[in-house]
Amino acid sequence: MTPIRHNGAADPARPAPAARSDGDAVLDAVRDCVLAVGVRRTTLTDVARRAGVSRMTLYRRWPDVRSLVGDLMTREWTEVAGRAMPEPRPGTDTRTRLVEGLVAGVREFRAHPLFRKIVDVDPELLLPYVLDRRGASQEALLERLAGLLREGHADGSVRTGHVERQARSLLLVVQSFALSLRTMTDEEDPGLNGEALLEELRTLLERTLMP
Repeated sequence: MTPIRHNGAADPARPAPAARSDGDAVLDAVRDCVLAVGVRRTTLTDVARRAGVSRMTLYRRWPDVRSLVGDLMTREWTEVAGRAMPEPRPGTDTRTRLVEGLVAGVREFRAHPLFRKIVDVDPELLLPYVLDRRGASQEALLERLAGLLREGHADGSVRTGHVERQARSLLLVVQSFALSLRTMTDEEDPGLNGEALLEELRTLLERTLMP
């Protein structure tokens, strides 16, 4: 992720990028495998070969392919969120940044090759995070949303409220658009295509956050 700087200070809502690690090389390898053949056909042997490590090296940290893919999704989705959030700029309040970033994040998430591959080949992989429990990427997004909401409360651009409740409600709305937008689009009707519905998301978020 690229750190945000404003008046010489780093934005606390976005961490500075970390140096590439051996773990990143492994996650790059599993990403390549999943994009090539899907999750179910990816094996630890394939990942180890692509990453240039032994299977035992993988087993010490990841017991199976699904745990590897879980860490990959966390990395990829949090990077999407980091890229999508606009940098602070003079005359732009936190609510505007938050709305722009969330809409852009949904757009980028839906276009992400890993998301598209999982939806097309292994959609059941996403169900636990929709129906049963929060994943690490959702927890990271909630933390980031909470930080931005506090900034919005402080500058008066966001309706004051329970920060965690607001963050969770925002994520529920954004997540529904990210995962289910395709079921509601009609590309033959300009008023119901994907971009039109994303503009409706923008309106929903703006009205929800407005003081």
